[in-house]
Order: sequence, then structure tokens, then C-alpha cells
Amino acid sequence: MREVLLVDCCVRREQSRTARLARAFVQGLDPDRWSVSVVRPDEERMRPFDGALLRERDRLLEEGALERPRFDYARQFASADIVVVAAPFWDMSFPAFFKVYIENISVEGITFRTSEKGLEGLCKGKKLILLTTRGGPYGGTDMDQGVAYCETLQKFFGFDGFVCVAAEGLDLGGDPEPLVRKAEEEAKALAASL
Repeated sequence: MREVLLVDCCVRREQSRTARLARAFVQGLDPDRWSVSVVRPDEERMRPFDGALLRERDRLLEEGALERPRFDYARQFASADIVVVAAPFWDMSFPAFFKVYIENISVEGITFRTSEKGLEGLCKGKKLILLTTRGGPYGGTDMDQGVAYCETLQKFFGFDGFVCVAAEGLDLGGDPEPLVRKAEEEAKALAASL
């Protein structure tokens, strides 16, 4: 059985249009081939790094204590076959707690390493997938830094590829439902292709 890790950053939970894309993706997976784990960074009480957290992390890394619970999320991320991030477009990127999550799972020796070649990803995952919804037409522009950030994460962590499924222009007037349904079908088809 292969593992999908769904990083759910949908602040509005059941009312979230991005959560609809995540549900469609999960529905598209073959349950005989895939298991799904979900992490919701905002519910995990992860904090942005301050001096004390950095000192604790650095001490554990110096001790080689990578098995400590402090690094559970990093090990989960690194071992997933596919990582799916469900994050709405939010202030030119995504909700802040997704960045806090990345801060917490970026652990040298688990998700990446430094070598004479530079930074090298250690994640075994084949794809990093971003599912997102946008009120305006920002995809493919410099107004959407979330996609660029996730493309960089894909390279940094060593995933083989990056895919983004987005519904956009949802708040421009008119009925957004056909746009969301189209993106749901894309998400489901992507999952079925894995």
C-alpha cells in the first residue's frame, strides 16, 4: 500500500472550496493501492520558530536524535509517496500556518541534507501536488507566490515532479460552481492516474 499525505490548510473547513478539491482528489484514489493520512497544521499547535525552538532543534540535530517526537512530522512527510497540499490562495500565497508547517518539517538528515553538491532532497515522494482555489485570475502571474513556493519545495525536498490543480476567478461575479466542479474533476482524474 502506498501513502498519500494530505496537508490540509483549508481554514474554512467544510465551507472551503479548496477542501472540495481535496475531497475529490481522495475520492479519485484507488483504495486498494493508496492509504491517506491527513495533517492539519493549524490543529497541530505548530509554532513559528523563535530562539528557543531553534536552540532545541539544533541541540537535537547535534545529538543525532532524529528519532525524537519533535521530528515526527518531518519523518511522515519524507516517507510519503505523494504529498498533497490543499491550500487556498491567501494574501498572494497561502495561509501562514503552511509556512510554519514547512519550517517544522525542514530537518537536515530527514527531509534534506547538505552535501558538497549543495542542498539535496531526501523525500521519497514522487509528486508534490498543490490543490488551490483563487477568487481572482492570479494563476501564472507574479501575484501568486504560492505556486512558485511549492515548485521550489518540490526541488528542495527531492520530489520527482510538481502539479497544481486550481479553480480561479471564483469571486469575479457569476456562478463559481462550474469552475469549482471542473477543478474537482481535474483533481479526481489526477488521483486516478497515480
